[in-house]
Amino acid sequence: MTAVLPLATPLTDAGNTQLIIAALLGIATVVVLITVAKFHPFLGLLIGTGVMGAAAGVAPAGILASFEAGFGGTMGTVGILIALGAMVGKILADTGGSDAIVETIVGRASPGLLPWAMALIAAILGLPLFFEIGVVLLVPVVLLVARRTDAPIMRVGIPALAGLSVLHGLVPPHPGPLVAISNLNADLGQTLIFGLIIAVPTLVLCGPLLARVIEKWVPVHVSVIPGLDDSAPAQKVDGPDAERSANETTGGHRLAEGVSRRPTFGAAVLCIVLPVVLMLVRAIVDTTG
Repeated sequence: MTAVLPLATPLTDAGNTQLIIAALLGIATVVVLITVAKFHPFLGLLIGTGVMGAAAGVAPAGILASFEAGFGGTMGTVGILIALGAMVGKILADTGGSDAIVETIVGRASPGLLPWAMALIAAILGLPLFFEIGVVLLVPVVLLVARRTDAPIMRVGIPALAGLSVLHGLVPPHPGPLVAISNLNADLGQTLIFGLIIAVPTLVLCGPLLARVIEKWVPVHVSVIPGLDDSAPAQKVDGPDAERSANETTGGHRLAEGVSRRPTFGAAVLCIVLPVVLMLVRAIVDTTG
């Protein structure tokens, strides 16, 4: 005989009001632990789960069983995709592939197209990266681009953040959409197609177009970049070490140890968009087949 999991029966008899209060307490606990107490996010989420369960009147054994079922089910369905996406993002950062994408797009964009270029960069780089990692990766890029083009920082910063936010919330293989797809038993390919249909106009409206308004309210220019100030005298490298230094350093980003040269623009973009293209092909085949 197969055992029946205790999650088959309700874990609590709490009413809607108590459940809402429990959810708010759990969220507040996670935020305070991560931002104030500087706990690791996983520990913060774990403790927040316990607080929410206790506030909802769930027994300790039920809290553990519910956490195991939810966490195990989520990781079993999307964990591999999340891990692979994190690996792709790390590879791009360490090999300088991200720099190749940024330098190619920004180098070919006119001042008027610069906000659109930054939105495109954020959309491309945001596909395999968690939102927080994407922000850390793009903030120096935004500062450098704003400094070298003498553009208001909001003109390039707003499109970059919009690109990351829209991709993070609407387009798989980001973790958020993947978890929603798993919990709702939705079709991955159709979600990707409809996500892109919504994401593109949202990115245009909340990115380059909104930046035109925000830059008038906050006309701030970048004068000094701590640690990356262009006014600092560059150290000249002569002899056989010159080529090696040029290959190892790109746009202020030093390549990881053991990496002799960074990938080309085409190779870096292909590495990012290939999973999305394969999912789109699968969705088209399933729809027309």
